[in-house]
Formats: sequence, C-alpha cells, structure tokens
Amino acid sequence: MKKWLPVIIIAVIVLGFYRWTVGFNNKAVKLNENIEESWGNVQNSYQRRSDLIGNLVKTVQGAADFEKSTLTSVIEARSKATSITIDPTNITPEQLNQFNEAQSGLSSALSRLLVSVERYPDLKANQNFLKLQDELASTENQILTARTRFNEAIKPYNMHIKTFPNSILAGWFNFEPKPYFKSDEGADKAPDVDFNFGNKEK
Repeated sequence: MKKWLPVIIIAVIVLGFYRWTVGFNNKAVKLNENIEESWGNVQNSYQRRSDLIGNLVKTVQGAADFEKSTLTSVIEARSKATSITIDPTNITPEQLNQFNEAQSGLSSALSRLLVSVERYPDLKANQNFLKLQDELASTENQILTARTRFNEAIKPYNMHIKTFPNSILAGWFNFEPKPYFKSDEGADKAPDVDFNFGNKEK
C-alpha cells in the first residue's frame, strides 16, 4: 500500500489541478461571452443613433439654403464613427479610445447642426424633425445604459483573471484584462437636442 501512496498523491494533485484549470477556463469563457453581448448592445445603441442622424440629415437637407458645410461635417463624422469596428474578444484601451473619439466627434458635429437649425423657423417646426429630436434624446439614454452595463460585464471578468492564483492560468490561456468604457470629459452628458420649439419666439 505504501508503494502506491506517492502515485495516489500525484493523481490527486493532477486531478485537482485539472479541475481548477477547467473551472477557471469555463468561467472566463462565460464571462467573456457576457462582455461580447454587452458590447453588442453598445454597438446597437450607437447604430440606432447613427440611423437617426442619417434621417435627420435628410430632413435638414430639404431646407432651402441650409449651410452645406455643417451638413458635410455631420456626414463625415457619421461615416468615421460607423467605420470603426471592435472585436470585444480582443478589445484594447487604444481601440476603445479610438471608438470613443469618433463617437465624440459625431456628437460635436450633431450639436453644431442642431444649433444651426435655430436660424430656420420652418425647419424647427417640421414634425419629422421634432420626432427625430425626441428619438435622439431617448437613444442617448439607451447609449448611457448600454455603456454602463458593458462596464458591469467587464468587472467580474477582470477580477476573475487578475486575482491570484487565477492570474497564473490567465497567461496560459491568453486571457487579457479588458478596458472599461471611459467617456471623455463632458461626454457622459447627452447632446442638447431639446429645443422647446413651441416656447421660443420666431
């Protein structure tokens, strides 16, 4: 019996190590799937905003003599924002910053467009424009919620792979910490699209 004791001990250690690695990997994969789902919701929210801005631009283009440079800046910013794609399984701080900057640029261009509308009474009273204004405000809230939930999905994943001794296995399985969604200063506030048209003097 004694001669088998070392073998039994080694077998127990190997089995324990195997169960630990399998448990670590499976949990990391599950948490990563949650991140991918959350990132998909972020992209869907931004895509909805992009679609609404596209409709907004078409509405504004119908106004006579509207500043073409203002419309062009929105169209270009929208194109840049929609051209950036991120793989959430390999997301890096640099990629997320690039995505953030592009979306912030679109927000700035949109704000300038909406300010310009003030000089066009007929456009301000356009029912399609008013509807798009309300939908944009609602979408900005959806974006904020989606970004918050993305960060909430990141936290348990990062804690799982960073804590010892899991951090040892993380390197073996190539699990890297993922960056949180950090807004630029002031970017946590939705663009002001509430004109209160009916309360303003023409």
